[in-house]
Amino acid sequence: MLKSLFTLGLFATAVHSQTVEIGLPNKGDQLAAGSDQIVQIQRPDSLTGSDEIAVVIGIQQCPNGECTSPDASLGTVLYQGGFDPQFHGPQPPYQNFTVQIPEYSCGPAIIGVAHMSLVGASTYPLIEFLNQTVTIVAALCPTQAEEA
Repeated sequence: MLKSLFTLGLFATAVHSQTVEIGLPNKGDQLAAGSDQIVQIQRPDSLTGSDEIAVVIGIQQCPNGECTSPDASLGTVLYQGGFDPQFHGPQPPYQNFTVQIPEYSCGPAIIGVAHMSLVGASTYPLIEFLNQTVTIVAALCPTQAEEA
């Protein structure tokens, strides 16, 4: 029993060490509608081997401040394809993706990410979902005062 718990703990640690983080944009950043923006996906370094499969980056508006979880919908897909994080100085390995924010977007939104990889010698399939809250701004966006 103890050996099984130890193995399960090591497995959980190995899988957790392969998770990714959204480095950019930062929480609460204002992104201009129609602009090119960098989405940075970081994968902290690990001793456990993994094969990166892909990432999907999407954006969805949050009417009334409520968003759908990225595991249910990524909204408008801005990027889908390979993921090959590299070291760039003291930061964890990462890859930058330049995406275009839709012109029709306005107000609260989330950047959603789906990440897929195979972890360890057993090639455990890891699929995870992340999000970062942002605000889409444009000259034609209604202001809070106009909505009240």
